[in-house]
Amino acid sequence: MFGNPEQLLFPFCKKILHSSLFTLHFFFVSLCCHMTAYVHIHALIPSKKEESDLSAYRPLPPETLKSLREYYRVGLTYTSNALEGNSLTESETKVVIEDGLTIEGKPLRDHYEAVGHAKAYDYIYNITEKEGLAEEDILSLHRLFYQQIDAEKAGHYRNVMVYISGSRYAVAAVSKIPAEMQKLVKWYNDNEKKLHPVELAATLHQRFVFIHPFVDGNGRVARLLMNLALLRNGYTIAIIPAILRHEYIYSLETAHTRPEVFTDFIADRVIATQLDLLRLMRDENDTVNDTVNDTVNDTVNDTVNDTVKRMESSQLSKTEQAVLDAISMHPDYSYEQLATTCGVSRPTIARIVKSLQAYNRIRRVGSDKTGHWDVINEGQRS
Repeated sequence: MFGNPEQLLFPFCKKILHSSLFTLHFFFVSLCCHMTAYVHIHALIPSKKEESDLSAYRPLPPETLKSLREYYRVGLTYTSNALEGNSLTESETKVVIEDGLTIEGKPLRDHYEAVGHAKAYDYIYNITEKEGLAEEDILSLHRLFYQQIDAEKAGHYRNVMVYISGSRYAVAAVSKIPAEMQKLVKWYNDNEKKLHPVELAATLHQRFVFIHPFVDGNGRVARLLMNLALLRNGYTIAIIPAILRHEYIYSLETAHTRPEVFTDFIADRVIATQLDLLRLMRDENDTVNDTVNDTVNDTVNDTVNDTVKRMESSQLSKTEQAVLDAISMHPDYSYEQLATTCGVSRPTIARIVKSLQAYNRIRRVGSDKTGHWDVINEGQRS
């Protein structure tokens, strides 16, 4: 089963975020008006009319659910392995895991990683409807992924210390791994119904990677666990492409002191992946295309003005406030200078600047090269 068919699309429009730790793209505005504004998800409370419009998607035919599952089986396997340096292309990954063929000139290990990840991917669907998370679930994911690579270490916690190149932080000591994993599982089970699904998934990924319980394969298991948490809450698979590897690693490193940075990153990937899926479905189904346009237009007309007003008065996240303060002190700073000052990546600065513009907190005066930023005081906001 592909998550919950009744909540396959737009689940983020049906849930309320009770924390201000992170912001999400306003889906309908991004889709229809091509705006890049970020809004707090708790500002989106769908009306009964929206619920009725969205019901046009339900239920998706079993054949569609099956094809989507297979589509992401290749997509997630390819991207997750590519993040770790696997040389197989997406089409080669498809041939390896669906046809059982080998690719000339490619390392045997790369084939094993593809086949193993596909098996682990299938397993998360076996436990999607299961209540809670158990250590054995995590061990099984690693065992399936790593079995052909090193059978003795597959599904077993490491017994040696490992170090993460480029990181200033140590992972869990060998002696503490069992206790830390028990804490992780307990934390998940205690918070599965409390946290917003995207925050839950991102934090599960983050906490698991910080423990780093296995000798290898931790990143791929972390992304599988993250997607398990998303699927259980009606979301689709979230893809992190290899082109975002630098920002992905940077946000994870920063999360040691500012976890909301990684949550922001994952939230962005959740929305981007669902947008890609919706575009794919719209290309295949004119009825869906018309329905989405009607829903988007009605929603924008009814809510966007009110949402923008709420954005203008809403409390900024810590990262947004830090960027706003930096712009106030250095209005002529470039994105690169702001990134250095605030300790975040340039893409993050770009997103936050767009967000602040949407919040009506700043405006650009003059050209991109010779102009400067102007901070808009509360009394000046229209």
